Amino acid sequence: MVKQKNNTERITKKAKKFNMPHNYVILFIFGVIATISTYFIPSGQFKRIKGPEGREMVDADSFHFISSKPVGIVDFISIIPKGLIEAGEIVFFTLIIGGMFMVLRKTGIIEIAVDKLARRFINQSVLIIPVLTTVFAIVATLIGTAELSLVYIPVIIPLIIALGYDSITATAIALCGTVVGFTVGVLNPINTGLAQKLSGIPVFSGIGLRIILFIVVLAVTIMFIMRYAQKIKNKPTLSSVYHADIEKRDLYQNITNQEPIEATNRQKWGIAVVLLFFVILVYGVISQGWFMIEMAGLFIIMGIIVGLVTGLSTQAICEAFNEGFKDVLMGAIIVGLARSIAVVLEDGKIMDTIVHGLGSVIDGATPTIAVVGMYAVQVAINFIISSGSGQALVTMPIMAPLADMLGITRQTAVLAFQLGDGFTHIFYPTSGYFMAALAIGGVSYTKWIRFFFPLFIIWGVISIITLIIAQLTGWS
Repeated sequence: MVKQKNNTERITKKAKKFNMPHNYVILFIFGVIATISTYFIPSGQFKRIKGPEGREMVDADSFHFISSKPVGIVDFISIIPKGLIEAGEIVFFTLIIGGMFMVLRKTGIIEIAVDKLARRFINQSVLIIPVLTTVFAIVATLIGTAELSLVYIPVIIPLIIALGYDSITATAIALCGTVVGFTVGVLNPINTGLAQKLSGIPVFSGIGLRIILFIVVLAVTIMFIMRYAQKIKNKPTLSSVYHADIEKRDLYQNITNQEPIEATNRQKWGIAVVLLFFVILVYGVISQGWFMIEMAGLFIIMGIIVGLVTGLSTQAICEAFNEGFKDVLMGAIIVGLARSIAVVLEDGKIMDTIVHGLGSVIDGATPTIAVVGMYAVQVAINFIISSGSGQALVTMPIMAPLADMLGITRQTAVLAFQLGDGFTHIFYPTSGYFMAALAIGGVSYTKWIRFFFPLFIIWGVISIITLIIAQLTGWS
């Protein structure tokens, strides 16, 4: 009887254990909430005017209420297809990355690179974390492409697994490194440059404080990831993706216990071609303004040429692309689901109402409180406007004149935008590239949040302290 009772208790506890819903379910629930909100939040809009370089921006003084336009049943059932269409650029980019890296795996190039790096860092494996995180952060803070984390993750996962860590470590190195660089934006044209231009202050002015902030936030981030990684290396079963990483460990973890992999002549040529394509990629992004469409096109050509150079048949290349597409398909669909939430708010004409309402909250506050309020408003707005440039175009024409009225320098208002917008890109499930990156890394949203939330709070504290210092010193 006692044994039966114990078994019953275990079954009951197991039944009571709460399992977080699938990413699809989480995003669908947000979509339902957004739809319902269109029936309760009044519709309103700002007038749009042409801003710098012909970009569309809002007229801060033009907000007015309009006739209510709640989202109906027919509109609701079409929001996911609309989200996929509107996020088509990221969806396509995600699929192409998956296909291209599968081709590289089939050529054996990935395994060769992992073998060489794993042997180089085997005795000081933890050093790979500050090295990669710093490189990713510097690239992002100079050119503003946090989305490159989608490229980095599949490249570094084999290396990180081979060194005894897990997929969360690899995903964190790429996502946290790029978002730190993007957010602080030492010379980032996407957020810092555009927001300063919209605010009427010299572009890239105030660089000294941003450099100091970059160093501080990057150092804290590296220490956080290293602490987690060391814990996982000491006891791998503590990883929440331990079971999900079984196949990856089978592939990569014992590389250094085997004979070194020697590249064939064709593989050496293939490696040279890969390096050439990445040089072209950097040139295109920095000097030609390339973004996801151009990069995706380059990756298609790269996969084909590298495959042919290393000896793969056209049939094998096509099958590798298909296999890669399947691996990242969930991430691509999640991007569309995330975008569908913004589609609802836009179709229901409540996006501008929410932005106007949040901006009004801090009107009349004391300067120190107001600057923290500006940060909080930008954090909230990023949930519905996940694009850095898009958020700048909507909010800075409102926040810049409001800062003048509240006794806050416009430079500080721009920093409040940067910090409120940037860090949330890898926290909110409405961020398309972030959700795609998690799918590529094989990390669920709930497992990521359990790992990342303490760091997110630390970033928030640093952000608030920095903004208060900027305000008290009259930073401009």
